[in-house]
Amino acid sequence: MQPGLRLRQARERLGLTYRDVERASYELAARRGRPDFILHISRLADIENRGVVPGLHKLYTLAAIYRLNPLEILRWFDIPIEECFHDGTSFGVPQTHLMAAPTSLRIPMRFDPAFDPRRTELLSRMVEKWGHFEGVLTNGHSDHVYGYIGMSDRRMVPLLRPGSIVLVDASRHRVEDGDWSSEHDRPMYFVDVRDGYRCGWFHEDGPKLVMQPHPLSHCLPEAWRMPEEAEIVGRVAGIVTRLSEPCCIARGESRAMPED
Repeated sequence: MQPGLRLRQARERLGLTYRDVERASYELAARRGRPDFILHISRLADIENRGVVPGLHKLYTLAAIYRLNPLEILRWFDIPIEECFHDGTSFGVPQTHLMAAPTSLRIPMRFDPAFDPRRTELLSRMVEKWGHFEGVLTNGHSDHVYGYIGMSDRRMVPLLRPGSIVLVDASRHRVEDGDWSSEHDRPMYFVDVRDGYRCGWFHEDGPKLVMQPHPLSHCLPEAWRMPEEAEIVGRVAGIVTRLSEPCCIARGESRAMPED
């Protein structure tokens, strides 16, 4: 079914005329202080009957007046909004940065009766039914954010490869530099250094926050004054990485210690 027809049916189900929608759009534009939300009768007719695609503000107006989820309207126009996170991670970028969380995660709903959690298995063979957990980590009360390790950031290779995605617990802002027995247990942190981000091992040296790269990365330590030059976003709680991707980035990058 064409998106315009879906929108017309939504309008007619509410008993609204073109003039009703236009009048409501004027009220919305006045409330929001932007004329972009105004939806004139001629434009509404073009959207419904001629396949015209509404702009962002017009789409919001339609969603608000018709009591629709704007994400649903995007799907009507063949915009797979739920795949935005996954599509974005398929393109590598040079710099480490924070990234928007996925709108949903595919999770197992029912396991095969023969599933034994003590054994190593292919998960796809052990799951009888899959489902989607909607809105994961996206509400305003969540303490978790996502970070992306840039393709030119090899400071924590081989533990943290370029192109990895990290889940960051933003409620933990203090460096815990003690209770760990191996490099795999040592906590990693995601840090805002004003002109970019760093992710890896850190310790505090007086007023300075010092990053200790992995010895095999051949990168040198870096240091910043806190809080003027660095702020801890949170502690890394999980990592997703692609082992097939090469991490042969030039070793000369990020090797110099910043001047005090």
